[in-house]
This record gives sequence, C-alpha cells and structure tokens, in this order.
Amino acid sequence: MTLSLTSPLQPGASLVLTIDRLDHNGAGVADVQTDAGRFRLHVAGALPGEHVRAKVAHVSPHAREQGQDAWADLEEMATASPERVAPPCPADHRCGGCPLACWAYSAQVEWKRGLVASAIAEQEDLTHVPVAACVPSPQPFGYRGNAKYVFGHDRDGRLVLGAYAPRSHEIVDMADCPVAEPALAEVAAALLTVLVQHAVAPFDEVRRTGLLRYAILRANADGKVLVTLVTCHESWPQAETIARALAAACPAVLGIVHNVNSASGNALFGEPERLLFGCATIEDTVGPARIRLAPRSFAQANRLVAGRAYHDIAAAAARIGSIDRVVDAYAGAGGIALSLAPLAREVVAIEENQAACATAQAFLAERTPRANIRFVIGDVADHLAGAGPADLVVLNPPRKGCAPAVLVALAQLQPRLVAYLSCNPISLARDLAALARLGLRTVGITPYDMLPHTPHVEALALLVKG
Repeated sequence: MTLSLTSPLQPGASLVLTIDRLDHNGAGVADVQTDAGRFRLHVAGALPGEHVRAKVAHVSPHAREQGQDAWADLEEMATASPERVAPPCPADHRCGGCPLACWAYSAQVEWKRGLVASAIAEQEDLTHVPVAACVPSPQPFGYRGNAKYVFGHDRDGRLVLGAYAPRSHEIVDMADCPVAEPALAEVAAALLTVLVQHAVAPFDEVRRTGLLRYAILRANADGKVLVTLVTCHESWPQAETIARALAAACPAVLGIVHNVNSASGNALFGEPERLLFGCATIEDTVGPARIRLAPRSFAQANRLVAGRAYHDIAAAAARIGSIDRVVDAYAGAGGIALSLAPLAREVVAIEENQAACATAQAFLAERTPRANIRFVIGDVADHLAGAGPADLVVLNPPRKGCAPAVLVALAQLQPRLVAYLSCNPISLARDLAALARLGLRTVGITPYDMLPHTPHVEALALLVKG
C-alpha cells in the first residue's frame, strides 16, 4: 500500500505506514508518494504487513529510477504481524547484528529463498533455473562459532566486550549474545573479568591511546576456544600474565595469541603475531572434513549448515562418476577440498591467504603425508587457468563474486560440473548469467540459512556443460 502526501518528505515528519516488504538489510519498506516524487521509506525493526508510526530521520538527495530512498525510526507499533516474536536478546537490537530476530524463523527462511529467487529472475539467461527451498539451520540460536568483540566502554561507561552499533562508534555489550555458541560466551565473560582485574586500557581510535582493540574468539565442535587479542602496539609486559590468568579461569581456552595491529581503518589483524598460551591453531570438524584454523583463517560461522553444504557438494560430485582433478577456488582453510579428496585423484586448492594455506598444508603433512591435495597460494584470477583440465571446479568467492577473468578461465577448463557457493545472491546471479553465455548451464540452486536472524543467505548453484 502506498502512502500519498501533498507535502515533501522531510526529516522529522511522523508518518503512519503499512510495511509491504523487507529490504536487503532486513528493514521494513513502505512506499510514499509525494508531489516531489516517490520514496522508499526504510524502517528498521518493522515487518511485512505491520502498521507502524515512524519518524523520518534521513532523506537521500539522490534520485533513482524507482524513486528516492529515505530512512525512518520506528516510533509506535499500531498493528503487529502475527509472525512477530519476542527475541531472546539482552542487547534489544542495539548491536544491529540480528535485525530479523523478532520474526518467526520459518518466515525468515522463506524470505531468504525469495531473495535468491528474485536475484536469479532478474537475469534473462537464468529464467529456467529452479531455486529449491532454503535449508534451515538446525540451531537458529547458539550456532555461531566465531565472534569479534570490541573492547571499550559502553554508553553507561562500563568496560565491555561488545560490538559497534550501526552507523556509530557506540559499543553495545555483547555478553550472553544468543546467537553465539555457549563456549564463546563463557570465555568472553572470563576474559572481561581478567582484563578489568589487570587494568588493561581499551584502545581509543580518536586519541590513538590505550592498548587492546579486539578479542577474536573461535570455538570448535568440542567446545574449545582459540583466543586472539589484538593490540595497537607490540609492547605488552602483562601479556603472558593475562594469558595465564585467563587459561586458569577458563579450561575451555585452547590457546591465546597476541596480534599487533597498529594501522588505522577497519582491518582486524596486523603483524606481528605471537603465541602466549597453548596452541596457535584450533581443529574443527565441518561436515565430512577435519580442518585446522589459524586466527586469520576464514571459516563459515555456522559449522552445521556449512557441513550440510559440503555434504551436498560431495554428493553432486559423486553423481558425475570418476573424477581425475578437482579445482577448489577460494579454498580458505580447505574444508571443501578435504571433503572432495576421497572422490578424486587430485585436488588443487587455490587460496590467497598465506596464513590459511600454511596452516592447512602443515595439517595435511601431519595427518596424511601422501594427501592428494595441492595448495596454490595466490589470487584465483592468476592461477585458475594454470590448474589444468578439471572435472569439477568449486567456487566460493567473497561477497563481490568472481572477476570476469576468473569466469573466462573457468569455462576454458571445460569442467563437467561446477559448484558455486555464494554469500551474495546478486553477485551470484550476475556470475551465473555470465557463465551461461560461456557455455555453462545452471541446473539448480539451493539456498542455506548460514546466519539465522540476519539478512544474509548462502546459496549453492550447480552448473554443467551445455
């Protein structure tokens, strides 16, 4: 339903709206027609079908073909959706990490399938492609196996391990976050106590003073946790003392690493890095694969859903018969490569993260000295063409998708099957359309809810020649 106004849309205006849909960030959207044109008004926290009162906070000056965008704050709920639920979150949405936690989980999963289907439908070359139902997470809460905590003061002046609120540098306390695995909450609570006891100063981004910037925690299926403490400079006389205190207070701690990041900007990690306690890496089981992760290794946050996707890729590979060579592009810690190794004579894993590659190679050398997996360190665009003819190529790129050169090199390898695992439906649809023009046909897409209560969705596309 479109709201019509005779006056221009201005910040501060209070409007009664009917929410029609959600945007790609999980905010409610209502259309507003004014004498000055059409606006899409985004209201965080509002769900489809709800009648709300919202106050306009910002109007974009940029006109688009579909109208201008504007944003409003939810003031009052006139009529709530029957699918609205009470989220079990002590932060009350202020961290912005789970904008869909107030929506029934079944509705979230259906909406995410729609996100993928809509992106695919916009590409003329993909109108025939079926999109399956979205695979739900077995655990809608307590699923996240890694977390980044900012160390600093919240708005009440308390020292916390938290997250920045959206579009601000206000730190929201993340204690008892319901999407994190229990081991992460346990270790984070013990770490905060130790930091306060030893009067560790939080890093101040504006004044460039203080010491500790972040704590990055990674848990495995056994409930063990690898802790990485990121400071703004290398000198930290208390580091070993704090590490010993944390390990003594929390047996779940497997290892503690000190990383130094003196740069400005949003990068989490820097150089150098040293071990303070225990192990510098952590092993985990994801689907059919046993992997080893360093602090900077990429791994999916939801091991149960990632494991299901890895199983599905392996099942698709098994259906094509004898496999000589698999190429796993954007291989990360090698989880997919390890899943496919029993099915192929050789697996070539391409990954540009040197730390992740070194960790995976050392792990393979210890466990299976004659493993049929070969790691290539570098950019996929530089190395894919040289990987040799492949029966199966796996793509698992970052959100921006694949560079055009990667898609051309992929087509030249003449694979019998391509498995493209994507975290962005828009870049996935773009790349699948490009591959269709290069002779690779998408036969089906399966979405996966890797991150419940967020607007993110993973999708696996299978492609064949012809």
